[in-house]
Amino acid sequence: MTCLPRLRLLLCSSVLASGAFCLPASAQPPEAEAIVQKAMDNWRSSASWSRMQLIVHRPNFERTLAFEAWTRGTKDSLSRFTKPAKEAGNASLKLAEDMWMFSPKLQQVMKLPSSLMSKSWMGSDFSYDDLAKSDRLLVDYELTLTDTKETSGHTVYSIEAIPKDNAPVVWGKQTLEVRDDSVLLEQLFFDQDMKPLRRMTAEKIEKLGGRIYATVARMSNLEKDDHWTEIVYDDARFDVELPDYLFSLSNLQNPRPWKPK
Repeated sequence: MTCLPRLRLLLCSSVLASGAFCLPASAQPPEAEAIVQKAMDNWRSSASWSRMQLIVHRPNFERTLAFEAWTRGTKDSLSRFTKPAKEAGNASLKLAEDMWMFSPKLQQVMKLPSSLMSKSWMGSDFSYDDLAKSDRLLVDYELTLTDTKETSGHTVYSIEAIPKDNAPVVWGKQTLEVRDDSVLLEQLFFDQDMKPLRRMTAEKIEKLGGRIYATVARMSNLEKDDHWTEIVYDDARFDVELPDYLFSLSNLQNPRPWKPK
């Protein structure tokens, strides 16, 4: 074991005497940015395809929709609904900071203003920003590791995200719980008065597409009782090769089929 500075030795001796555990320098937790980066990488990878269900729950009804989604890098994504029949064909495309919607009933492509990115997606508790799985946390927020704990055989990191000055975000703060295998366990969204408004939780974690993944993610509205939406993954492939035509306005309106091999 390498020699430690005298101050560290004294501190460790004091901590050990009190019954706590003193970590060596090499066992210090990773930086908050690195933890979040790995969680984002695990969530969407370099490119992905997935088949999912969207379950919108309200106190007096529940509806289920099926859709497919493709992502490329940290900026581009495409999603298209397949069921039920009245929703089939509705699609959204995000390229960098721009998003377009397509309605087969109207046969029209509409560009979504950036001011609406935080609004409800398909009447659910998820927003268009949530759908895009973007890297805004790493770009627009200062991240701080606030706690580290052991839970069910895993290390869980608590992270606080505070918006940077003049960042174009609606949230006053976000907090995250990330497991040591890069699974995002919880994400809590606060308004400008630091009141929690939404909570996303990993309801089921299992192997998907060769990686450990939250296959059921629930977004709860904390202002309304029994209002929540779940995204349930039926299948997924990660780090796949996707054709460029997928991420185009032409394909948004006139889809060309693509399935993983």
